[in-house]
Amino acid sequence: MQLIEVNTPELAEEFLKMQVRLYRKDPKYIRPLDKDVHQVFDPKKNKLLRDGEAIRWILQDETGETIGRVASFINRKTANSFEQPTGGMGFFDCINDQDAANILFDACRNWLQERGMEAWMDRSISVNATSGGDFWWTAFTSPPTV
Repeated sequence: MQLIEVNTPELAEEFLKMQVRLYRKDPKYIRPLDKDVHQVFDPKKNKLLRDGEAIRWILQDETGETIGRVASFINRKTANSFEQPTGGMGFFDCINDQDAANILFDACRNWLQERGMEAWMDRSISVNATSGGDFWWTAFTSPPTV
């Protein structure tokens, strides 16, 4: 498996499409708007990145198929407001493969530790950036509702 940093427009597009392919047969899946996801990682659009940073990765198997994705982020204004310096991760999607999931989680942990973080929260940065609130879910187990 190969972990690849998303640093080109083509890889950013693959970051989006991976989730669509993974959940294509799930009738409960609702695809986020591409522009909303792109804006999360644009410091000009996402005020949380003006005092922080974010990184995205995709994970590909031996055939070059993308089998996972994740993002990690730090908001320097809030990182030290916790008992331990705390960063975050989100946009985690992965096939049902523990080794693949471990690679993605390890990438987040290592990136955050390199930046002095001692803990992380599994929060969806996309929802925080657009709505100001936290969003948590455990699975697509019920029909979408508003």
